Amino acid sequence: MQELFGVARRAVILALSLLGGLALGQAYPSRPITIIVPWAAGGGTDLVARALATVLQKELGQPVQVVNRTGGGGVVGHLAIAQARPDGYTVGMGTVEITMLHWMGVTPLTYRDFTPIALVNYDAAAITVRKDAPWNSLEDFIADVRRNPGRYKASGTARGGIWDLARAGFLKALGLPESAIPWVPSQGASPALQELLAGGVDVVFNSLAEVSALLKAGQVKTLAVMAENRNPEFPDIPTLKERGINWTIGAWRGIMGPKGMPPAAVNRLEAAIAKAVQDPEFIALLKPGGFGIRYLSRQEFAHSLEQEDKKMGELLKAVGLAK
Repeated sequence: MQELFGVARRAVILALSLLGGLALGQAYPSRPITIIVPWAAGGGTDLVARALATVLQKELGQPVQVVNRTGGGGVVGHLAIAQARPDGYTVGMGTVEITMLHWMGVTPLTYRDFTPIALVNYDAAAITVRKDAPWNSLEDFIADVRRNPGRYKASGTARGGIWDLARAGFLKALGLPESAIPWVPSQGASPALQELLAGGVDVVFNSLAEVSALLKAGQVKTLAVMAENRNPEFPDIPTLKERGINWTIGAWRGIMGPKGMPPAAVNRLEAAIAKAVQDPEFIALLKPGGFGIRYLSRQEFAHSLEQEDKKMGELLKAVGLAK
């Protein structure tokens, strides 16, 4: 009897081993994927991530869920991406801040702590105020700031985030000190815009895409964009360059994972994202809101990260935000 029991036990172990081997050998992905977003729900990064997830799950054949991990000016979410298990099932929507935060001494994290997979989006900064604000043009706003330095408060992201840098560079281009428009930190564009509507701040620096719904609802007005050219979805909004101010800046967003991801998972995700950004559903979700779709492969994205990190270090030093 004991011998029969031993044979049966060995048979069960062998069967489980075979099943385990089959599970390990399954094609990636074989279960749901999570995209971590380092910023608040409703903001630009969140909207891009959810649009991508909607289309990406069709390409991958598995559910793709979005999880917001906010805090620390983007540090909490980016750290969660970097510390995730490198199996391809947890990745994140990395943002431009990962090339900025270490320069300011906020975190030791840099782009080198991640596996770049693909860039999907780029949006220029914009200057937005409430609909009932006393300024009907960029020139009106600038003149008032010159007359009343420090009176009007701005927000848009954490201290030292991309939209804070947009504000600082804008003021520098005008020959004004950073204190001319004090900064009120927030956990992203969505809470900053809520604060704008509530009257807690007077101006928000963020992307047109993040404010498009409020623009269309007539609750706010955007005075200018910090881009080379006007946004085709909002052709009436001028650029700073048109007004003689030589300053352009914007935010990028791309899928990144922790270091050490399996090449097969990286390749599969990269290929799926390349198709997803061309999907009519993805375009329909982003374009009407003014989001810019910009795809870079993992090699191109890696090179871009290196260049962007250097550029941001120089900018942060120039406006006095680097440690």
